[in-house]
Amino acid sequence: MPRSASPAAPSSTGIPGLDLILRGGLPSQRLYLIRGMPGTGKTTLAMQFLLTGLARGERVLYIALSETREEITEVARSHDWDLRRMEIFELSALESQIAEESQNTIFHPAEIELNKTTELILRQIESVKPHRLVIDSVSELRLLSDSGLRYRRQMLSFKQYFAGQKITALLLDDHGAQEGDLHVQSIAHGVITLELTQSDYGSERRRVRVSKLRGVPFVGGYHDADIVTGGLRVFPRLIAAEHRMKFKRRRLVSGIDGLDALLGGGLPYGNSCLFLGPAGAGKSTIALQFVHQAARKGEKALVCLFDENTRTVLIRSRSVNLPLEQDLTDGRVELMQIDPAELAPGQFLELVRKRIEAGVKVVTIDSLNGYMQAMPDARFLIVQLHELLSYLGNLGILTIMTIAQHGLVGDMLSPVDLTYLADAVVLLRFFEERGRMRKAISVVKNRIGFHESTIRELAIDKRGVRVGLPLDAFQGVLTGVPEFTGSREQMLTDQ
Repeated sequence: MPRSASPAAPSSTGIPGLDLILRGGLPSQRLYLIRGMPGTGKTTLAMQFLLTGLARGERVLYIALSETREEITEVARSHDWDLRRMEIFELSALESQIAEESQNTIFHPAEIELNKTTELILRQIESVKPHRLVIDSVSELRLLSDSGLRYRRQMLSFKQYFAGQKITALLLDDHGAQEGDLHVQSIAHGVITLELTQSDYGSERRRVRVSKLRGVPFVGGYHDADIVTGGLRVFPRLIAAEHRMKFKRRRLVSGIDGLDALLGGGLPYGNSCLFLGPAGAGKSTIALQFVHQAARKGEKALVCLFDENTRTVLIRSRSVNLPLEQDLTDGRVELMQIDPAELAPGQFLELVRKRIEAGVKVVTIDSLNGYMQAMPDARFLIVQLHELLSYLGNLGILTIMTIAQHGLVGDMLSPVDLTYLADAVVLLRFFEERGRMRKAISVVKNRIGFHESTIRELAIDKRGVRVGLPLDAFQGVLTGVPEFTGSREQMLTDQ
């Protein structure tokens, strides 16, 4: 087939997330370095790159200097790939020829091996005339070179040859950041690094970084990745400023008069609300109340469960007269159970983005305590959560979050201070009244519009969520042991 006349035309890697980071793919007819320690996914990425070329009618060639055909076929079988149309040239085909010509010679064996290996590689390329080429790995060529200078010259000659043949080539290297790798990094048109890290608990984490790509404004930084059946998946780092749309300013009411009065008429779309309080105070139930109201209005809502499972949520919702099961059946509400030990932050963001594209208007994160477990450090939680809230806000999505504080009464401590990120903060508290534990609710922050400064009583029982009148007969509710000067008729009745 005729070669492309435009060397700048991108060659898709076959990995949508990586192509997005690369702004469309790898510029064609250039040489690239894919580096990373063994097991990071270099071969998987390379195979996807070649298979994508085959799907587009291009000729491809895989030169395996460190793996056998059987090993490559085994990798392909695990991903349900068909390699019958792919040209594969393996090291075993070189060994007999190299060994024969290395005997009875006055030259150093390494010099014979490097020259012969290079000659046979070029001969195979001339035979196939590929548009896409993978050499796995250049570590073998580095070992055959008796000096760094000779190795660099060999890489330069490869680069010039590939450019003349209009080949898009990937060179795989097992030496992630060692000195020898710098020879190819400076020569290559682009460098992609794959990493594999082991967390203290849970599965290993993969990530991808593009450290160099000449002439392309690629998305820098680390991006989470994963290998599943079908190949490597990459989850681009979220940049909120790249996602904006116009939306109508409106509010979502809870359907509970006292709560809507506290919030000044409900929660505005395009904003975020944080429910803050001790465990058992009712944060999740109130969040679900808003979710149910959104479903009643015909809108889609997503509930991300980091602490509870779906069965527990449905049992609890039934016990407080909240018919979520019907909302699930109608397809208006989705309960997505998240395992923070297994899911990387980038994967979670990708799941949320797909739901937004499918029409979700309300996103609930329950809770941030569980979400924080997916992050290696609280600093990353704050930065990524800021991007997530900005992204959702730019698209007119209402975000509801919960976070559990340490303690039950009196002074409360949060695992991390996120109140400044949220547009509205709703505070829940336990307090004692004549030998009974009761609950109080108040709004301590609301960037958008008016909100009440009062503290109201909160009750959650089989009748549902109820919010009473302001607790003006109490002094010191937030301490947990207030002074009561009114009458019991001012309180919400017990069951």
